Amino acid sequence: MRVLIVEDEPLMAEAVRDGLRLAAIAADIALDGDSALELLGVNEYDIAILDRDIPGPSGDDIARHIVTSGSGTAIIMLTAADRLDDKTSGFEIGADDYLTKPFELKELVLRLRALDRRRGQRRPPVIEIAGLRLDPFRREVYRDGRYVALTRKQFAVLEVLVAAEGGVVSAEVLLEKAWDENADPFTNAVRITVSALRKRLGEPWLIATVPGVGYRIDIDDAPEGSEEADRG
Repeated sequence: MRVLIVEDEPLMAEAVRDGLRLAAIAADIALDGDSALELLGVNEYDIAILDRDIPGPSGDDIARHIVTSGSGTAIIMLTAADRLDDKTSGFEIGADDYLTKPFELKELVLRLRALDRRRGQRRPPVIEIAGLRLDPFRREVYRDGRYVALTRKQFAVLEVLVAAEGGVVSAEVLLEKAWDENADPFTNAVRITVSALRKRLGEPWLIATVPGVGYRIDIDDAPEGSEEADRG
């Protein structure tokens, strides 16, 4: 999952971003409306966390832009106001959820996960595929009943691959979904992370490498996707 945080208080924005990263959620920051529009124009975000009161185009303006664009980016409104009419106006603009400051980071993570699940064609909270059991809320992974300990980045990559349900995911998409705007597009981070993830999941290899295209969960138990193929 990749999230855009639109918040004009730098310390708060960075705290939220760092907290989301600990939950294996990639996040970028926009400190004003103009920066938010610029980032929305070049990146694809699953969810935007919008403070309504920001410099430049307001959070409401950003929400209207997202809705009009048809990008499918979900919206969580952040505000210090707790009045019903404020919430009503936010939902009328296009917000999918609402969170009043101050809030617990854990609650934000839970709301993000729930909202992302609703976006993903009502995927179940616990996803099972090819012997894998992935629980995004608890950030737990089991393979054939065996618990698999993963780093935050390995979990984020696996979550993107599992969501593709056996479809091929390119390295570029993995970089976009599991990292953030500071990621180097020429880095070997994706290949290295997938290789380490494959080893953590164990044999028979579950992540197949499609040469020159990307990676996929090998739901057919085909012999491809070996460690040797990933080195190519």
